[in-house]
Amino acid sequence: MSTRSQSLSRRSFGKLAAAAAAAAGGVTLGACSSGGGTASPNAPLRIMAINHVWTHTISKRLDEFEDLIGRRVSISMLTADQLANSYNVKLNASATDVDVMMVRALQEQLIFAHNGWLTDLSDRVRDDAFRWDDFQEAPRERSATAGKVLSVPVVTERPALYYRKDLVADLGGPPRTLDALMDQSLELADRRNNFFGYVGRGQRNGSVSQWSSFLYSFGGDFTVDGRSAIGTPEAIAAYEFYGRLLERTGPPGVTNMSLEQAMPIFAQGKAAFYIDADAIYTNFLDPGVSTVQDTVGFAPFPAGPAGSRPHNIPSWSLAINEFSLLRDDAWAFIRWASSPEMVAALQSEGIPGARESAWSDPATLGAFPGELAESMRISTENGLGHDRPDVLQVSRARDIVGRPLVAGILGESVPPVARDADAEFADFLVRDNRHRES
Repeated sequence: MSTRSQSLSRRSFGKLAAAAAAAAGGVTLGACSSGGGTASPNAPLRIMAINHVWTHTISKRLDEFEDLIGRRVSISMLTADQLANSYNVKLNASATDVDVMMVRALQEQLIFAHNGWLTDLSDRVRDDAFRWDDFQEAPRERSATAGKVLSVPVVTERPALYYRKDLVADLGGPPRTLDALMDQSLELADRRNNFFGYVGRGQRNGSVSQWSSFLYSFGGDFTVDGRSAIGTPEAIAAYEFYGRLLERTGPPGVTNMSLEQAMPIFAQGKAAFYIDADAIYTNFLDPGVSTVQDTVGFAPFPAGPAGSRPHNIPSWSLAINEFSLLRDDAWAFIRWASSPEMVAALQSEGIPGARESAWSDPATLGAFPGELAESMRISTENGLGHDRPDVLQVSRARDIVGRPLVAGILGESVPPVARDADAEFADFLVRDNRHRES
């Protein structure tokens, strides 16, 4: 019988919280080495995961996996903050009571790799039976750090253009270019009556990941050859466009808005357009929180000067704790949970995976609205595998990169702010790389 706790016990969480508070704040940059030891035959395989629809769905199938390996499975589901704090405490102590780790390849994998906390999966994924080449190129590339495959993607995410079908019917349909998005947003905005052309994230740190697709579609990137690129003409153009879009057509107070504040504005019928993660689409179909369930449409990210270049990222992946005493069983779980058959089954239930074979099978997309399924399929083909800077200190980098975004939204001149942020980011990258090499 599986042990499946959705949170730590109060006593256990209290101990972790106290240990986290005693740690020197933030993730430690000191590496650890794994110890030896043998697990008891009765020891469960322990999985730590995000409280997410993927985790809930896979947990319902654990009896099948337990029969496969002849061992009990214990899965703990935590919030993202709880998960990060728990990893920091446990892995700094070289704890062996975590085997499979659900991680964000773009958020913590680099620093976990730097600290020596993740098992190298390179040889395992290259087993012909696993079909590593069946995984989409962008998520597959993000699973490797310093040439080593350290995680396997199980949930992917792209941006989607959410729009009001009833409002664009006389405008030729949803905008296919960023210029058309600007024009239609300006035309439909009626801000004096509390209706907005476009709503999106404007908060300094939280907006960076969604702005990334604007940056790429203007031909820019966060870095080029390891150096800051946020002061390039392409980046400045992307900053100015996004700032102008929200300044002229967005809601008041948008510089304080991240996902949690922006999404309800569209869901309550107060905006014509909204770009954010395709994973949140169910919020607009739920009559309990949405007034637009009958009028919401879905479209691919509009094309900019460099075309439509959205991100296509592994939002959650599976890794193995380097200190685990059950690494073979942990890998057996990852193989099972990310197999072509399992990915296809979960995707047919509305959980987008990372395998090409699943995306090429129309049957797996039946759970999604037709327009959204086509939008997602297009973005998997031309998406880039990152939506934030590839650095150890991700949050600090987002703060720097997000500063010109806020300036644009406030109607300030973007170029001088972007040049200043570019210099700060360049200095940050030097320091970050020194940490990485230490």
